Amino acid sequence: MSEDDERRAELAESLGEVRQRLADACAAAGRPVADVQLLAVTKTFPARDVALLTDLGLVSFAENREQEARPKVAELAELRPEAAARWHMVGQLQRNKARSVARWADVVESADSPRLVAALAGAVRNALDAGERTRPLEILVQVNLDEAAGRGGCPAAEVPALADDIAARSELRLRGVMAVAPQTTPPGVAFDTLSAISARVRRDHPEAGEISAGMSGDLESAVAHGSTRVRVGTALLGGRRLISP
Repeated sequence: MSEDDERRAELAESLGEVRQRLADACAAAGRPVADVQLLAVTKTFPARDVALLTDLGLVSFAENREQEARPKVAELAELRPEAAARWHMVGQLQRNKARSVARWADVVESADSPRLVAALAGAVRNALDAGERTRPLEILVQVNLDEAAGRGGCPAAEVPALADDIAARSELRLRGVMAVAPQTTPPGVAFDTLSAISARVRRDHPEAGEISAGMSGDLESAVAHGSTRVRVGTALLGGRRLISP
């Protein structure tokens, strides 16, 4: 068995386990499993792993560092030119990276300030004009659920105004909210708060119904509180790093 075959078998086993967890979580919450998307977090893992995951039927992948994502997206396009992969940026994003992100990302889940939103809108406009992309950039507002200093995310009280800003820009498409459960708060409490914030956003923007919440360790709680997308890395790809971060 080749190294690729061994890795494919390993990933297939992990994927089966994650999908079973999702199915069980959805059943416990009384929700159809189709309501919750699995987003594979491929940071620090090579494009070859992403290629193998596309062979196993996954189409949505997430990165948290622009400088790692850009070459990985290009390499996957060479390895699997037929794959209809969608790429999400989930890490904190500096405004000076907006131009590059606009060239490869389908979704940015970490919009957290008016200045970043303005930078992304301008970058997407330029990319559209240059033929580097063909559609608006989908955006989720990252919510800071504990408002700790230095943590990424928009303060909860400022989310409605930021959502309005995004929705008003033709280059962007507001899709919903995203958050990471703070270590200092029980996941259920954090996800319940995020669900309430999402409901507030949807009152003004019915199209923005996505809730990106839940990771390898807390996806069951996130699904129970309305998550429509779980971001899974370790449970799917393992804990080892195959390339330098």
